[in-house]
Amino acid sequence: MELANHSYSGGLFKNLACGFLYLHRSHFHHGRSKPLLLSRLFQPSNLQEDRMVGAGRSSELTCKSQRLMLQAGLIQPANTGCFHYLPFTVRAMEKLIRLIDKEMQSIGGQKVNMPSLTSANLWKASERWDLLGKELFRLKDRHSMDYCLSPTHEEAVTELVAMQGNLSYKQLPLMLYQVTRKFRDEPKPRYGLLRGREFYMKDMYTFDVSEEAAKVTYKLVSDAYACIFDQLGLQFVKVQADPGSIGGKLSHEFQLPAEIGEDHLLMCSDCHFAANVETMNTVETTNCPQCDGKLRESRGIEVGHTFYLGTKYSQIFGASYSNTENKPILSEMGCFGLGVTRILAAAIEVLSTETNIRWPSLLAPYQVCVISPKKGSKEELNINQPEFYDNLMDTVPQLHGEVLFDDRSHLTIGRRMKDASCLGYPYIIIAGKRILEDPAIFEIKCQNNGRTMFLTQEGILDFLKNIQVV
Repeated sequence: MELANHSYSGGLFKNLACGFLYLHRSHFHHGRSKPLLLSRLFQPSNLQEDRMVGAGRSSELTCKSQRLMLQAGLIQPANTGCFHYLPFTVRAMEKLIRLIDKEMQSIGGQKVNMPSLTSANLWKASERWDLLGKELFRLKDRHSMDYCLSPTHEEAVTELVAMQGNLSYKQLPLMLYQVTRKFRDEPKPRYGLLRGREFYMKDMYTFDVSEEAAKVTYKLVSDAYACIFDQLGLQFVKVQADPGSIGGKLSHEFQLPAEIGEDHLLMCSDCHFAANVETMNTVETTNCPQCDGKLRESRGIEVGHTFYLGTKYSQIFGASYSNTENKPILSEMGCFGLGVTRILAAAIEVLSTETNIRWPSLLAPYQVCVISPKKGSKEELNINQPEFYDNLMDTVPQLHGEVLFDDRSHLTIGRRMKDASCLGYPYIIIAGKRILEDPAIFEIKCQNNGRTMFLTQEGILDFLKNIQVV
């Protein structure tokens, strides 16, 4: 517990509770943005477990992240394997996409957006129309032409590049990526957003002049993935992986260790070797193939996958470039996926307690929740009208849109603190009994590290200046 006795300069936190009425009525003039009030948000919370997914269906809540996201009103089931993403989740997802955009563009990635509906002809050309079987959502248009809802876009992007004619070697590496909805007809969707039939994914496709150059790009993107997970504070393991139906010569997965993970991993305690068990034969499963050390087993949630494809797709679709002698050469390709919605759910799975959501700080839908005194309390009656929202935005402008006021003053502070803890705001500011002191003292709870502080108004502003946002 910490106490900071900064001098009280008045004004900012006076009459915080009555100020919520002021926020309701007086912040709609020109030049000022509206405050964010919890009572106005669309968030159908179902805080009793038997109401989460309907009576008699509690057995379907098979993992912590699914249960917590339903309970907090972050997602709502639409149909089997598909969910409505509600406002809190959309905010978190948009933050993750901004972080991904920043890292992908820092290494030269260019963002595109390809159709989800793709022609069967593309998939038949690569022979994956039959290979993927029932995983593809297939449909016919009114002219009886076959299409599918794409789970991935290797065929589409390679045709796109091939249609442009020969690129110059000076234009490579070409790195195109998108963040779009993907579709997979899962036989048994489960674990909420961890394994659904419709999901968001970031997929990047790269084109290089040679195998050597493609492997340099492969490492560049892999390092960017590691940077993303490091910024999110997520402990990950990069493991050797089976390329599966996508194909290629080299493949790695980024895994978050978790008890409910569907992938079985083998990791060496003596060196950095790690692999998905699918890549190992029975002889290799005891000792490390690199140092002969003991291998230990773990389970993980796959949140990223990288592939070096070689010329598998560029040869089929004729994606080539002109070399220094102006001769056409097939491009060497790679593809790189990040499960956007899966990262959100997996982060909640590994960071949260059994009852309370904990977000990676950068992804929290709102950074700060402010809890006012209870209506009719001595604290409410003994403080003056504030200019809280305007002053906060003027002093800490990076938190614009990040501060949420729990204006449900008919509820006790304790009840609202419990709700705030369940929703996982990184910082909770509470106007409790100590606001009657001179100077007024406010309680701040830092939920991601369990720290509690008691600060004056100046101390709060100094503290909030250090919060990072994306």
